[in-house]
Amino acid sequence: MVPPHQDRPDRVMVSTPVAAMVESIVGCKWSMRLLRLIADGCHRPSALLRGCPGLSAKVLNERLRKLLRFNIVSRSVHGEKPPLEVEYKLTAFGRRFIVILDEIRRLQEAVDRGALSKSAQAEEQVKHAGHQTKNIPGGTIRRS
Repeated sequence: MVPPHQDRPDRVMVSTPVAAMVESIVGCKWSMRLLRLIADGCHRPSALLRGCPGLSAKVLNERLRKLLRFNIVSRSVHGEKPPLEVEYKLTAFGRRFIVILDEIRRLQEAVDRGALSKSAQAEEQVKHAGHQTKNIPGGTIRRS
């Protein structure tokens, strides 16, 4: 039997669709912040709590368990007797997953700056201009 304070390598990870993971993480008030802190090198639970003012220890543990269940973070326990040192780190999957979250963050920043609405207007102008010219087989262009 594995002592309760050690990881269970024999634990079977339930396969969850990535889209469901993204929805669960992005839809959670604290999960994205915790992942960013872990990715930036904040590995100890006490440091994670300090990095998230307003987050309770109970909710922190719930979020970390969810990230463990999704195999986004790994948990390592050091020491033989209390106080044990617990650390959380991104897994290989977690490092790939954080790229998705970073892209979502960049998309939100672009929306906040209004960059996407300007880009959409430019695309619309190109689209309307495209209706005036057509490519004809043989390489000639004819205006309609």
